Amino acid sequence: MDNPAFKDATRVHTSLLYNVEKRCLVWLAERMPRWVTPDHLTVLGLFAMLMTGLSYWASRWSPLTLLLSVFWLAVNWFGDSLDGTLARVRQELRPRYGFYVDHISDAFGTLFLVGGFALSGYMSPAVAMGVLIAYFMLNIEVYLATYTLGAFRLSFWKFSPTELRILVSIGSVALLFRPNVHLGGAVYRLYDVGGIVAIFGIAVTLLLSVLRNTRTLYRAERIS
Repeated sequence: MDNPAFKDATRVHTSLLYNVEKRCLVWLAERMPRWVTPDHLTVLGLFAMLMTGLSYWASRWSPLTLLLSVFWLAVNWFGDSLDGTLARVRQELRPRYGFYVDHISDAFGTLFLVGGFALSGYMSPAVAMGVLIAYFMLNIEVYLATYTLGAFRLSFWKFSPTELRILVSIGSVALLFRPNVHLGGAVYRLYDVGGIVAIFGIAVTLLLSVLRNTRTLYRAERIS
């Protein structure tokens, strides 16, 4: 059912790699075979994130599978980042369908990834749950802002999912050599430390974003 009143939100993307990534994605999209559709790429991205989580889980028995997680994160970037670009290059946009499918896939993909962290033993379940809750809370705020302000923010502090994939990939390799760190005379899991830092960073980002958007909406709908 068509909705002529629907208006696509403005995309706000200011990440470190945005310009390079955009040129790369457009180049790939222009050379993609016609039989490949954005839906194929979305499914590929979600499958790759499932395999990333399973690679982390398998690292409980074979740490070398951490290298597989790096490969699958790259495949996830290819599918998840290219699906929307392919639709835009081919002028085959379906704004509501694309937004919904892409971001519900991202939600499941995040669950697969963080679940893999917890199952691997490299991150405690409590920290993994904290990361997942914080990330989902930030995403809820982003989607509410998209609806109420008409601006869809894809990055914070110059970081987007692409930069996060790179950090996780570096972390995967680091786990092979140093799964634990020493802080204040105590030993902690590397991914627990990283997870707690991530929770704090997301929480600060969420709070600042909520305050900024609340102020903007209050001013826009001030009651005299």
